[in-house]
Amino acid sequence: MTTTPLSSCAPPSVPPTDDGAVVWHRRGLRVADHPAVARATGEYDDVCPLFVFDPHFYGTDGLACDARIRFLHECLADLATQYDRRGTTLVFAHGDPLSILRRFVDAGWDVLATADPSGRYGRRRDDAAAADLGVRFVGGDGLKREGDSRENWSDHAEAYLTDTPVEPAPSGFGDHDCASDVTVEAIEAAYDVTPKKTAVPTGGREAALDRLERFTERIDDYPGSISAPAAAEAGTSRLSPYLRFGCLSVHEAYQHVTDHAAGRGRELFVSRLYWNRHYTQKLADWPGWMDHAVNPVFRGFNLDHEDLDLVAAWKRGETGFPMVDASMRCLRETGWLNFRMRAMCASFFSYVLRQPWTIGADHFYYHLIDADPAINYTQWQQQAGVTGVNTTRIYNPRKQVRDNDPDGTFVHEWLPELRPVPTEHLDRPERIPLHLQEEFGVEIGTDYPYPVVDYDARRREAAERFAALDDRAHEALCDPEIRRRASLSRRGRGSSEDSTDTADTAPDQTSLSAFE
Repeated sequence: MTTTPLSSCAPPSVPPTDDGAVVWHRRGLRVADHPAVARATGEYDDVCPLFVFDPHFYGTDGLACDARIRFLHECLADLATQYDRRGTTLVFAHGDPLSILRRFVDAGWDVLATADPSGRYGRRRDDAAAADLGVRFVGGDGLKREGDSRENWSDHAEAYLTDTPVEPAPSGFGDHDCASDVTVEAIEAAYDVTPKKTAVPTGGREAALDRLERFTERIDDYPGSISAPAAAEAGTSRLSPYLRFGCLSVHEAYQHVTDHAAGRGRELFVSRLYWNRHYTQKLADWPGWMDHAVNPVFRGFNLDHEDLDLVAAWKRGETGFPMVDASMRCLRETGWLNFRMRAMCASFFSYVLRQPWTIGADHFYYHLIDADPAINYTQWQQQAGVTGVNTTRIYNPRKQVRDNDPDGTFVHEWLPELRPVPTEHLDRPERIPLHLQEEFGVEIGTDYPYPVVDYDARRREAAERFAALDDRAHEALCDPEIRRRASLSRRGRGSSEDSTDTADTAPDQTSLSAFE
């Protein structure tokens, strides 16, 4: 098949209409259980599905790694097939989304889209689309957009999850007669999308439904597969990229699991779906989560300690702390990391290396295939301790080796230089006696680095720094607006080393009462 070069592709042809609507896809890359699709097909004779490839997300200044872009493209190819099966065509365009949408609006088309919370560029784009073009953003995603979002939030979310999923109206999509020669293949060729990551899942709704079904069949094993990264790779749902791109709705995942599973595994997974909505609600309430510490006492925290060498060592996975290093290399090579290791790396970066949390959060957001702005940035703030609400969680990376990789599977996989080292030395390789280093053929300081900082000293210092700010942080929370933004649950703030290491229920298994 010959693909038209992107440089030769014309803007989409848009016929005039008296009763037509565009469904502008950004996330929500599905047709079923899609509020904007249901609304458009129920109110208009002709419905044109549209996706605009935005140059803002491509090139050297792009916000996503090549592997996430490839995953998106696979989702779009699958979405085109979904529309083909319904007798209509997904139209692709390339350029500034507002300029593309204006062509439709000028021809008499209304534009509908789902109200996907975002920050930075996405928020500005959507605000401009609503103000300048009259784009209608449709809710129906379990979030509250009127009144106090915390009031009866859990009841609101539960009603969304248990309601019947919405479907396109029986009248269908009509005949939109819009056309474009932009293709996924042309975009990939123009921007040279060649992913370097390995073991990345295939994008699209078909893959999402298959993964959901297979996970539900083995959900009884889920509770024991969460913390250890080697077990989590196969034992967790791995549905997060599909939820992030909306190949599958949280609504659908909830109903499938509750209809086909029971027991603790189901309860734990369902609680995570509620947390997904909860953190997304936080970004909908306040887009500043991506750039500013929610508690003003911690604005600019650690900026005076910024050390580019420490940041680089953390990013490369060369800190001398094997569990951190294995996790960071896994992230860079695969775009995946289980929740506990994400939390550990964030805690280590912020508390132990004393680096500004936004640098680490942006690094994760770039590399993660499932990078969701709501979840990534709220979790980073929580793990970095800059909310002023939650327990100070200083993960001990040495203890994490002993607890969550006791046989060395994960460390040995991602740190090949330590493969000759027996498991009993993997928590602190810097303490391996010289004669054993010679026996193993591993020289610490040459083959693998010594720790870049003194963990015990840094942990004590972090605890003291945060304790000194505790009163001020609590005082800031007396402001009702700051309190509302920062309060992720009813858990109080405390301080303890490895508090999450002994609290496997926080925050994953918190009951719904914590959301009020």
